[in-house]
Amino acid sequence: MMNPSILRDGLRIISSCKQETGDIWQAHFGAAAIGSYFFVRTNNPAPELARLVALQTEAMIQRILGENGIQHRAACDEQIAVTAILEALDTTIDQLHWVGHNVIYSASCLLAIHELKGWGSAEDLAGITDLIRSFERTIPGRSWIGFSASEVKRMEVTDEDGFPVISNPGELSSLVLEELADFPVIYRAEAHHDLMGHMLTFSHALNILYDLGHVSFFQRGLPPLMKLIKVLRHSRNLVPGEPIKLVSPVDHLPLKPAERADVLPTDIKFWEKDYSGQDWDYGHVFKFTHSFYDHLQRVEHKKESYIEQFRYTLIQ
Repeated sequence: MMNPSILRDGLRIISSCKQETGDIWQAHFGAAAIGSYFFVRTNNPAPELARLVALQTEAMIQRILGENGIQHRAACDEQIAVTAILEALDTTIDQLHWVGHNVIYSASCLLAIHELKGWGSAEDLAGITDLIRSFERTIPGRSWIGFSASEVKRMEVTDEDGFPVISNPGELSSLVLEELADFPVIYRAEAHHDLMGHMLTFSHALNILYDLGHVSFFQRGLPPLMKLIKVLRHSRNLVPGEPIKLVSPVDHLPLKPAERADVLPTDIKFWEKDYSGQDWDYGHVFKFTHSFYDHLQRVEHKKESYIEQFRYTLIQ
């Protein structure tokens, strides 16, 4: 069992993100800390593996918070926090914003606060809700294969896209794992690698909302997720040599296939590597891991193809 202080520190990182950076991205590390806690809590790994995960998580927190990480104040009432966060999320849940980070951050906070049975001051809570509201009128994301951000924003999901009716987390987990398994190549380019990972984390965030009883938010978040998946489907059949439309300045040709991870996060060897020099893949080493294994627990048939494809989303 990991120390619950990791949850408090993760929430502090998310809460302070906008004030300290003026941006929305440092909160990645807070969601990552929360994800690492629940990965250990729900997968019951060997004690040594749990210890190594905790050490890397604490090092990541220390890099962001420094000594401020030990300052844990009295907790607000859980229901007050839940109401405030859901009111903030209500303004953006129906559209795709930055590949779902409005939902990812919200669900991470709600999950941690539920575990802690309350957290933080009114000021701390305002930091979280301000961050979530700041996603209003933002783009769907910047890196897409074959589309501009404006084209993705205008895209509609219709019955012709063939998506199944999703009514619960198990059905959603099954869908996203099958989508992951269906890709012949996962490219390391940000347009592909990160979209794959965020398909996992965005859908997982919706499942968390459902688990916590916020079923209407789960349902409202499905169309934006399906839009992300629809765009990903268009890149399944790229033909070598044919022109590829890349709009974002962070993506470049030729697209390079991702490397296959030899070890998985369920192996001690995975966590024996120090990821600090790579900034823990901006926290994704924890986030992608938590989401993937949560999805895997929700499906009856755990196909080897799910695990094999997941290897290509992991940092090397």
